[in-house]
Amino acid sequence: FFKHFFSSFSLSCSRIHVTAVELPSASISLLPGSGIKLVIGNASLTIDMNWNIRTWMFKDGGRGTVHISKVFVTAIFSTPLDNAGPTSVALTSCRTSPGDVDIKLNGKT
Repeated sequence: FFKHFFSSFSLSCSRIHVTAVELPSASISLLPGSGIKLVIGNASLTIDMNWNIRTWMFKDGGRGTVHISKVFVTAIFSTPLDNAGPTSVALTSCRTSPGDVDIKLNGKT
């Protein structure tokens, strides 16, 4: 029963919109001779969307909101200074710490 229930469903999300981005703590610093360090602390993101689910037993859909908070990101970008063409920037390191995820689904039924 459970294998059949979880193996035969379809979930779709559409009309995905980012409605809020908060970066309360962000800093950029130069790394002498190597590049740039970007640190973002306690970031949050809110996304609104439509959702639909279909299973062998029921179907439903509606609006949903996903709120992701307490995210920390550290990224290091290299900026070669060889004067051999246009300036380039490459991501050389990226570390993230996931935070909290709150999902709210409002259905039709």
